[in-house]
Amino acid sequence: MSTDGRPGPGTPEHRELIAAIGPLPLEGPAWPTWVKWMAWLVLCLVVIRLAQTAASPAAQSVGTAIKASLVICVVGLAVLARYMHTSVMRITDKGLEQSWVSRREIAWEDITFVKFIPLIASKKLVCFPVRGRPVTFQAGSRELEIAFARIALAYRRR
Repeated sequence: MSTDGRPGPGTPEHRELIAAIGPLPLEGPAWPTWVKWMAWLVLCLVVIRLAQTAASPAAQSVGTAIKASLVICVVGLAVLARYMHTSVMRITDKGLEQSWVSRREIAWEDITFVKFIPLIASKKLVCFPVRGRPVTFQAGSRELEIAFARIALAYRRR
């Protein structure tokens, strides 16, 4: 147990947690497969609908700024869908890390509290560091979901 009462690297609780998680690094997709494909499907439907609207007479009355805004939004959706599709979550001896638009990572010794949020589309682990903003990770595989639940139990508020 660390001086502030939370499990950290080198403590018996942390060693038990690592043993319970299994051999590290544990790696898997950050998003479930069905969520990734749903993002691409929604993007395709938006592009098809925009193309239909652009080919209609109603498109002539739409201003250039609105057209540019729609293109920017579609590009943004495409970028998010791509990152959802390629994002990888890793649990290592050093801590947690996830590839995303910007890399998300937190070291074990920086974690003060953890909240596991089991949503339908994604199981999330919100890690509250000693300083700074919380870091949120997604689990796209059953192994990562189980590891998230075990981490949340090990770092529960005392």
